[in-house]
Amino acid sequence: MSPPSPPPILSVERLHKAYRDVTAVADVSFHVAPGEIVGLVGPNGAGKTTTINMILGVLEPTSGRIEIEGVDLKADRTRAMSRTNFAAVYAPLPGNLTVEQNLRVFGMIYGVERLSERIDELLKTYDLARFRKTKAGVLSSGEQTRLALAKAMLNRPRLLLLDEPTASIDPSTARDIRGGISGFVDSGHCGVLWTSHNMYEVEAVCDRVLFLSRGRILLEGDPKTLPEQHGAASLDDLFVSLAHESLHDSHAGAQA
Repeated sequence: MSPPSPPPILSVERLHKAYRDVTAVADVSFHVAPGEIVGLVGPNGAGKTTTINMILGVLEPTSGRIEIEGVDLKADRTRAMSRTNFAAVYAPLPGNLTVEQNLRVFGMIYGVERLSERIDELLKTYDLARFRKTKAGVLSSGEQTRLALAKAMLNRPRLLLLDEPTASIDPSTARDIRGGISGFVDSGHCGVLWTSHNMYEVEAVCDRVLFLSRGRILLEGDPKTLPEQHGAASLDDLFVSLAHESLHDSHAGAQA
């Protein structure tokens, strides 16, 4: 008899978020397994960031359930969040603190052991050692992105949420970062929910992709085989096709 599968790192069940007459996320369910990178993609306004903010506990769902390693986010947010970390280009770290101060403050919040040693590791990994005493606010956009990723790895999270993690980074550095995150996941440390508009990146790093449109999951599957299954030449072509269909449906609904 084969051993039972480990429980999901992240379990999202029938997640729904509405603002009066506007539905941002509608009955979304999915999971992220240990050692898996799941891409969450879709056009602007599809509900990706709203979904991530609910998983982070920043937004309260209208209904639905979120569990992180079996811990109900609503029932025990502190315990659930201790296993999680996050990076996004739209969430810069405090600009008046230096690179080292930022990592130290967040490391203390997460209760990271041997914090000074961990900071040194991350400064080297993300090529930030020379900026140790530099205030975050004067870094370039690419350097700030690398700092956000270093912060996201501080507590060696079990669930890593990445919203456009390589935006503003040159292609060579982006490839190194993708490789580093993939290696971290392959070692069995965590699962990742990764949003991006870069379909090359999604195909390169994700084991599974979810296409989100108007708050609903339209398609799910292996990013390397999904395009052919739906008559598209590439993942990018499939994305464009689904985005156009969603836009057409939206206009048709508005005219009905």
